Amino acid sequence: MLVALVAHHRTPTNEALAASRCDVQVLPPAEALRALTQGDIAIGRLDVAAALDGIENGLWELARLQGAGVSVLNGPGPLVAAHDKLATARSLTSAGVPHPRTVHVTDPDSLIPLSPPLVVKPRFGSWGKDVVLCEDLDSLHRCLAHDSNRGWFRTHGAIVQELVPPLGHDLRIVVAGSSVVGAVRRVARPGEWRTNVALGARRQPVLPPPEACALAISAARAIDADLVGVDLLPTPDGGHVVLELNGAVEFNEQYALDDGDVFERTLSAVLPAPEAAVVVA
Repeated sequence: MLVALVAHHRTPTNEALAASRCDVQVLPPAEALRALTQGDIAIGRLDVAAALDGIENGLWELARLQGAGVSVLNGPGPLVAAHDKLATARSLTSAGVPHPRTVHVTDPDSLIPLSPPLVVKPRFGSWGKDVVLCEDLDSLHRCLAHDSNRGWFRTHGAIVQELVPPLGHDLRIVVAGSSVVGAVRRVARPGEWRTNVALGARRQPVLPPPEACALAISAARAIDADLVGVDLLPTPDGGHVVLELNGAVEFNEQYALDDGDVFERTLSAVLPAPEAAVVVA
């Protein structure tokens, strides 16, 4: 049996996952399609495209692998539901998982049935790129008019969400096989309201509270994800709300919940006992 992480990039997380078990490889989609056969396992690790206009190529290959009898974890459906913020909002709302009210905008002059402050972001986005806080309707429409010239807006429009009052930190929880396998607290850099590490946020080890873990697991189940990052924002009442999901979540040793290996724990949660594993990204 082969186990493949199907991904385009040998990121530190993909490399660490593959190194944690001798039966796991990292393969690009086309190579995975050639190498895997019935009885093998593929784990989809396709990310958002760099241009923010969709998902990296490879969904077709994952679907073909499913049709060929390969066991595909994080297949096309869950990856789209995680990376497409409109699909995320619909899935979480349908499952009763707390999530900011969300509107899809394709016309910058549209009337927005939400009250400021509001957040504008690409429908397929990551790394905090092109995410803008609008304090009033005038700034919102200026932002949308500016974004309407971007390729990602012309392709998919934008997402407008109610702002969850930022407290300067959030929780990122990694869910694998319906269990929490890792987590960190992300602390925004001074003067920044977004908690993306790409924008200077610091990771801190954390033991997430049971309520947050249960919420993250519910979010993963809402999109049938086998391996997903769940971003939780704290609320003034002491609870949490799910902000976003990441179908190709990057994590490192800081995510360990104890002295164990977070990468081995992740694979143990989704794979049978070691034989031969390939990572498809």
